[in-house]
Amino acid sequence: MNPKSEEDRIELQDLTIAIGSMTLKNPVMTASGTFGYGEEYAPFVDLNRLGAVVVKGLSLEPRSGNPPPRIMETPSGMLNAVGLQNIGVRDFIARKLPFLRRYDTAVIANIFGETVDEYRQVAEILNGTEGIHAIEVNISCPNVKRGGISFGACPDAAAEITRHIRSETDLPLIVKLTPNVTDIAQIALAVEAAGADAVSLINTVTGMSVDIERRRPHLANVTGGLSGPAIRPIALRMVWQVVRAVKVPVIGIGGIMTASDALEFLITGARAVEIGTANFIQPAATMEILDGIKDYMIRHKIGKITELIGSLDTGTQGNC
Repeated sequence: MNPKSEEDRIELQDLTIAIGSMTLKNPVMTASGTFGYGEEYAPFVDLNRLGAVVVKGLSLEPRSGNPPPRIMETPSGMLNAVGLQNIGVRDFIARKLPFLRRYDTAVIANIFGETVDEYRQVAEILNGTEGIHAIEVNISCPNVKRGGISFGACPDAAAEITRHIRSETDLPLIVKLTPNVTDIAQIALAVEAAGADAVSLINTVTGMSVDIERRRPHLANVTGGLSGPAIRPIALRMVWQVVRAVKVPVIGIGGIMTASDALEFLITGARAVEIGTANFIQPAATMEILDGIKDYMIRHKIGKITELIGSLDTGTQGNC
């Protein structure tokens, strides 16, 4: 018999992972807000190869977002204050979801709101919608009925919003955590207890930049969310903390640009990863990362991705 080709050996690798009741063909997902509604990247990416497409955040009604300038490059990353511009959940279902239904890839709807009722209504509309496989909840949004404090800023508020959404949907529920808190593990434990099937982290880190000649902020919103390689060590540390605290799957996000970056998160215990800022720099980044993970598994004679997940050996307790 002829020895198997490299391509054949790559296909022998089992990259399937489970997030709640949802099974993904591999752990490489797109991060909300960086991949549009999927159609925008179809000329550059084989959407059928992705583990999941996480679409641009959806609100109850369309939003125009913040005024420009609202994106700027920073050392090792970017600041954005787009303001969650989107077409609204109903238009998404009518105009964008039909395109995604053509592909054999899970579609995860990222949702947000400014009140508990807005979150509940968006979840209710999506529940049972053909072609939606899970919901990811952005709890970094301000709660307008509580003085604008983020839903994800304290365990009680995070748990409350999770419980309400859980009551509206049978879909796997992923809660996306903000890093702008004192103890992210406590937030993760709260949403787990409230019914989350998984958590994803981290969302962007709040930052700002100043034009020294004009003595004005570069962003019209003054502050924005920092993403990209600059936040990767922060994200990895928080993933490590949350993995040790909760029993539900953890999805790692934050500055993942290469397969090596993604492997750090998987080895640390993330069940899957979401690719964000890298999509702006290299539209086919997800494909390169997926191929790199497969190559690593072949080199290290790893047959199943589950053998790699959580295989970190710290050598210490790491409590200090």
